[in-house]
Amino acid sequence: MANRLNPRKAQPANHHQPSTPIVLALIAVFIAGTYFMVHQNKVTSSTPLNTLPTTTVAGGGATPSTQPPKNKVTVQVANGTSVQGLATSVTHNLITYGWNMLVPANAPRVTATVIYYNPGYIWAASEIATAINVSTSAVQPLNSLQPVPGASGDDVVVILGPDAAVK
Repeated sequence: MANRLNPRKAQPANHHQPSTPIVLALIAVFIAGTYFMVHQNKVTSSTPLNTLPTTTVAGGGATPSTQPPKNKVTVQVANGTSVQGLATSVTHNLITYGWNMLVPANAPRVTATVIYYNPGYIWAASEIATAINVSTSAVQPLNSLQPVPGASGDDVVVILGPDAAVK
């Protein structure tokens, strides 16, 4: 009743309004989601999903390639820098390109990014190098190395170095 008699008296705060940090977080999530959706549409609109690449044989005909589609290639990204969240960021970026990404991990510090591949996956390692703006000279066979625990069974293992942190 006091509020009707004195219109200048402040009304109690609305407790249903979210706080400023929550609103900013929601806006950031919306912008990031929109970016990834737009980026995914650009990638998939120019790349047919259900086609296999072809290779030309000596007789001039084309046969389907034996390389699996990207979504069947297991890729592990590990952070070999002091930049927090770098492996997670690169993992999310590679997901937009259609790769089958494993949970990001940490690795021992490295001086430059290295992309390891198991036999038959050099093509995938080279494509990933291009996607993350790393020289294809960073691509190396995994052989019996295990740069992160459990990596020997992965098709491609990316250890991010400081050169990836500046992008």
